[in-house]
Amino acid sequence: MVKITAALALCSLLILSACGNEGQKDQKAVPPAQTSEVHTNNSGSTTTNGTSGVQPGGSGSENSPETNNDQTNQGSASKPDSNDQQSGTKAVKVQYRMNKAYDIVPSVEGVSKKVVLLTFDDGPKKAEMINGLIDTLDKHHAKAIFFVNGYRVKQHPELLKLIADRGQTIGNHSWDHIILKNKPEAEVRRQIEDTQQIVKATVGKAPVFFRPPNGAGGDTGKKIAKENGLLYMTWSNGSLDWTMSSKSSGNADKVISNVLDQLHSGSNILMHELPWTVEALDTLLTKLESKGYTFVDPESIDTQIK
Repeated sequence: MVKITAALALCSLLILSACGNEGQKDQKAVPPAQTSEVHTNNSGSTTTNGTSGVQPGGSGSENSPETNNDQTNQGSASKPDSNDQQSGTKAVKVQYRMNKAYDIVPSVEGVSKKVVLLTFDDGPKKAEMINGLIDTLDKHHAKAIFFVNGYRVKQHPELLKLIADRGQTIGNHSWDHIILKNKPEAEVRRQIEDTQQIVKATVGKAPVFFRPPNGAGGDTGKKIAKENGLLYMTWSNGSLDWTMSSKSSGNADKVISNVLDQLHSGSNILMHELPWTVEALDTLLTKLESKGYTFVDPESIDTQIK
């Protein structure tokens, strides 16, 4: 009888121990709560599809230093999706808006008017230039919009991922870098929406800024940009870096002087992914800071279409 009682007690202890271990296993299997912050102003949109065009200088128009005839078949694009935002990004307070002159101005009281927006068009081209630009931006704690062409993204998706991974904002610069003004609506839609689609497919987030090549999107470009939740913009300060060539001398100095000659509060500065712009950027940003200017984070700009 004593042996039977002892055996029963031992079995009870083993059962209780097993239950305790099972409870610990269940506890470990539950993942910790996940939290994320997103910029509530970013709305995503669509994505698929190349040639670069030419951009004449001056405020509101642009001129690309390169051409490319590598056309590809263009696919269809989906409609804007309000759930396209990437989770895990740090929330940025919306404090600025763009006016009719494409300047960036405060939308709330108490923020500085003495700001500039930095933008770079016609990429992504080369990792060396992208890293060079972003290294300098990081040095000055600055953010910028990198306006990209869809055909370039298709050729080098890893370069788009590089821009995104390094914390910079990506904008839509059409698929082929053609002049959109007066093009048929179906073509303009493909140029904008296919770029939306491929950017989203590549980095998980569609652009919220659109800049037409040459600053010439026309009424149709503005309409389709709005339908895709994109803030349409050209610029208000052109560096003229696209008018220079590798055969010219003193290009970096010219970039700097061109920007400073046009400098004003809210300047929306147009630059490109070019070697002399990479060379000029550190000195340019240093000079801007010495004049009391700060750099607008694109995420702080209101992109809601009024």
